[in-house]
Amino acid sequence: MAAPVLRCVRQLVRRVDFATIPRRHRHKKKWFGDLWPSIRVSLLSEQKYGALVNNFAARDHVSASLEQLNARDFVTEAITSWELESEGDQSASATPASWACSPNLRCFTFARGDVSRFSPARLGSQGVLDYYLMDAASLLPVLALGLQPGDTVLDLCAAPGGKTLALLQTGCCRHLAANDLSTSRTGRLQNILHSYVPQGVRDVVRVTSWDGRKWGELEGDTYDRVLVDVPCTTDRHSLHEEENNIFKRSRKKERQMLPMLQMQLLAAGLLATKPGGYVVYSTCSLSHLQNEYVVQGSMELLANQYSIKVQVEDLTHFRKCFMETFYFFPSCQVGELVIPNLMANFGPMYFCKMRRLT
Repeated sequence: MAAPVLRCVRQLVRRVDFATIPRRHRHKKKWFGDLWPSIRVSLLSEQKYGALVNNFAARDHVSASLEQLNARDFVTEAITSWELESEGDQSASATPASWACSPNLRCFTFARGDVSRFSPARLGSQGVLDYYLMDAASLLPVLALGLQPGDTVLDLCAAPGGKTLALLQTGCCRHLAANDLSTSRTGRLQNILHSYVPQGVRDVVRVTSWDGRKWGELEGDTYDRVLVDVPCTTDRHSLHEEENNIFKRSRKKERQMLPMLQMQLLAAGLLATKPGGYVVYSTCSLSHLQNEYVVQGSMELLANQYSIKVQVEDLTHFRKCFMETFYFFPSCQVGELVIPNLMANFGPMYFCKMRRLT
């Protein structure tokens, strides 16, 4: 199965000139137009964080402590507001199942324009850390995945572990496979699990270091929900870190071939999903070649090679639900993209939800 996928990916890759993949700022202006100066300044400025409450700690006490800092739980506020608005709309049809947000997630952020910082997490009375600091936009792919109680879940590129932790916080995972090719990175994932998750809960997690591109042949048609948070150019990180930077000249070929790797991983994630199941693809890149192009190419690959039909889910409602916290790029062809802004300096975070129909 892997060889046909690779051949098909290579055929799709030949259609695009990957020399156009940007080195840091190159070509971004023409993609984002008048928004680019604001995005560029925000990327060069200090990133904003959210505090994901650890439900395995004394979560009500932790939430109260964060509220005392004048932080707000943006997830609960957004979902409550959306539900009230939907109930008040007499003409609205029933909410589609694909619109469901993964439950039980609490994440606190400071208001727009407030550049306060959260203190490092402390060990709570339950013997685990109280909260996990993350770019709050990184929680959106997990929310969009819409986990339901009893789901079997695959996190195909799991390390360093923030999204894996968030998946466990939902309380929905009957079984969670957390994979990353790098054994050093899965070591970081294990450290996060040990710091935040009790032993009994960790028993539902299987941590592996397999080649994610082969998952379709290893465990095809298996999972209810799959998160494919692929390796990417990590645009914000690349601007601030010179060590092992993917924009170094010595890594040019690797950078140019990223969309091929991403397409292989997404195709494998879709093949590992049960018919009727959902996949969320995500990156922390602004590049449309790593975002929309990969989604569209993977759908074409599965249709041509396996006669598998994949449907992109409309996330317009999702953008509206969280627009009070994040700035969304208005012109994505598929999926949604959080763009950095000095008033709410989260992201970049691209995510696209798909349903495997056959």
